[in-house]
Amino acid sequence: MVRMLVEDVADLGIEPAQHLQATAQHSTAQPPALAGVGVGAISVLVPLYQSEMAPKWVRGTLVCAYQLSITIGLLTASVINILTSPLGDSSAYRIPLGLQIVPALVLTAGLLLLPETPRFLVKKGRDEAAGLSLSRLRRLDMTHPALIEELREMMANHQYELTLGPDTYRDVFVGTPHLGRRTFTGCGLQMLQQLTGINFIMYFSTIFFSRVGVASPHAKSTIINVINVVSTIPGLLVIESWGRRRLLMVGALGMAVCQLLMASFSTAAAGRVDLAHVSQTMVVVFCSFNIFFFAASWGPVVWVVTSEIYPLKVRAKAMSLSTASNWMLNFAIAYSTPVMVVGDAGFGAKIFFIWGAFCIIALLFVWCMVYETSKMSLEQIDEMYERVGHAWDSTSFEPSWSFQQLVDDQGWATGAAAAAASSHELQSTPTHSSADTAVGGQSSSSSSSSSSSSSMTMREGERGRSRSSGGGGDGAQVAIVTTTTTEEDKSLPAMAAVDFSY
Repeated sequence: MVRMLVEDVADLGIEPAQHLQATAQHSTAQPPALAGVGVGAISVLVPLYQSEMAPKWVRGTLVCAYQLSITIGLLTASVINILTSPLGDSSAYRIPLGLQIVPALVLTAGLLLLPETPRFLVKKGRDEAAGLSLSRLRRLDMTHPALIEELREMMANHQYELTLGPDTYRDVFVGTPHLGRRTFTGCGLQMLQQLTGINFIMYFSTIFFSRVGVASPHAKSTIINVINVVSTIPGLLVIESWGRRRLLMVGALGMAVCQLLMASFSTAAAGRVDLAHVSQTMVVVFCSFNIFFFAASWGPVVWVVTSEIYPLKVRAKAMSLSTASNWMLNFAIAYSTPVMVVGDAGFGAKIFFIWGAFCIIALLFVWCMVYETSKMSLEQIDEMYERVGHAWDSTSFEPSWSFQQLVDDQGWATGAAAAAASSHELQSTPTHSSADTAVGGQSSSSSSSSSSSSSMTMREGERGRSRSSGGGGDGAQVAIVTTTTTEEDKSLPAMAAVDFSY
């Protein structure tokens, strides 16, 4: 679904909108609105896709690359606008609008080559496709023990989630385990990301620098975009070692200090010619440091956290709500800030007192609400939210659950009823015979026994035994067949001891 939706959005939203923007003269509202639909959907689906397909030890870095791409796009757009602004006719805006078609086409073409995420396929009951997708993403054979173990845990976790309630939008707020807390965390992070004042700087830096008397405001604005790109890289490098909480708190504290100093210098130097140059220099310097702290922390890390804290059954819905809160605040700030700075309110540089105060609130919010999710699989994050009551205790959490064991202990059945609930039965059966690997498809018979080789096999059958009383009947069931391992087999999977979960 992720790939399908993004492709449709790119084809039906972004590209036609950019074509209309570049060619239409009188219709100026409809093309941006159409493009906005595409951009809004992609801003949800891209980090969602990245978090579901990435191994846990690089998940944060890969999702951070989403923000890095955004900053590169902002810098590219800034340079193009500067180069086309001297043209003086309609081509000054037609060329930048038309060039947007190029990355949209590249994105669409690339998406055709990507596999669907295994978790989405498990949610839809397409276990064969989930196994193939995971095999492709991990570059492991379908019979590899690490791959089979990861897929089993993924399926067991989804089956466990289904026992906790439905997956409606209402359950995003009131469901278990602690879905309301998670939704509040995601929406709060996205709103506070905007309330740090970053888009005031990105949208109005040229105007603001002109107002405070900074020379060459266009050049200073471009420099800020360059800093934004370069400063995102440290976040990619330390997000796994520092963790999400520490990086967000350091970033919020750094931004608060920079913005309060900017506001203080500008306010103190107001009307004083002897301090004008010093004030302008301080504004540019601390604005640059503010961009550094944001780009290394709140820029990428917010997308990482919001893409990994939700359980599979409501992940897409909850992610859409948190991203919508980001865009709503973006809209509000874009339209209210000009009035606040140069309109009736006339805050001027004092507006940074407001952004600085929100950065302090952001610091407290992270301490109280954001759980540490680095180096944990998405399934282990679910366990953490069930077992840890306070966010500040999450840094010492050690996962210990096995959702496969929970399924086995509870004996949850599938069959006809499970087909309606989109769940599956996991069953472990020891055997000493080798079997052909088949994921999803018809029931297959095991091959003749052999003492020289064995393999771990996964099969989906049309009929099977239910582990719970009264369960059974026809329906999609999955049997995980394990076998004894010979010395020859032990030497084959060189990476069998590696944790491939994510």
